[in-house]
Amino acid sequence: MDIPNERSSHTRPTPRGGGLIIVLVSLSAYAIYTNLHTQNFSAAYFCGAIIIAAISWFDDLYSISTFWRFVVHLIAALIVVIFLGEFQSLNIPFWGAFKLGFYGKILTVLWIVWLTNAYNFMDGIDGLAGSQALTAGVGWLFAGSILGLETVGFYGGAIAFSSLGFLIHNWHPAKIFMGDVGSAFLGYTFAVIPLLSRTENWETKLDLWIIAVLLVWLFIFDTILTITRRIFKREKIWTAHRQHIYQRLVEMGLAQVTVTALYVLISLTIVTLIIINLKVDNFRIWTLVIISAESIGLYIFSKVKEKRFQTRSGS
Repeated sequence: MDIPNERSSHTRPTPRGGGLIIVLVSLSAYAIYTNLHTQNFSAAYFCGAIIIAAISWFDDLYSISTFWRFVVHLIAALIVVIFLGEFQSLNIPFWGAFKLGFYGKILTVLWIVWLTNAYNFMDGIDGLAGSQALTAGVGWLFAGSILGLETVGFYGGAIAFSSLGFLIHNWHPAKIFMGDVGSAFLGYTFAVIPLLSRTENWETKLDLWIIAVLLVWLFIFDTILTITRRIFKREKIWTAHRQHIYQRLVEMGLAQVTVTALYVLISLTIVTLIIINLKVDNFRIWTLVIISAESIGLYIFSKVKEKRFQTRSGS
């Protein structure tokens, strides 16, 4: 049971760990499909996902220290890099290919560990992490179909529909919470999906790491902004807090449903832009302009709401 405290967005004890069903359904679908149909099962990804889910499940039950969770996340990332490979270059839009060399291994490990934790940080209000998994999964479903990446497309769909099933019970007011077992697994999976394509078709004009970043962009944007703000305030970034944009919006009086719906709307816009770019087989500058405008707009909106809230509280 998740007991409410001063950092909680809920007011009554609620069961947590419901994200376990997302793990079981998604991994079962992946294992069956890749072993019986595409014949490109990745034991490295699968083992990493199992140990990430296991340590997170125990954390939901008994509360594991941050150090040991980080160690397990690091081991899972290393398994992927050793057996599945790493990002060898980054095709940056309007810049060109940037060779990473040995640093590709380091950056890939950091990317996997960071997104695993960042996704977990964003699981703080009803429906937010589940809806992000739904939109990102749909995005990979379309991306895989367009690029001819059969396993990636199928697995994106499996994650999307398993998340949708969970979301029915997690939408506000939530009857059950995802817990670390679900959020850490999803963060890890969305970080590794671009590498799963290596067994199918790695050469695409629109680099898959761009798709991976954009499909969870709001979670990345919110987390980076929050961590940066806390660093400037000289706060311990690994301690629990309520300073994410979505948390601040709820504190300023917006309903959880409204905040989640806002994030979903922006995420769906990004998915649509990605599909358009894949269809034209090129990355257009207006895509970055729109996504940047949405991100900055979300931040400005949160600051305006905060200023109005402070004005009302002061009066």
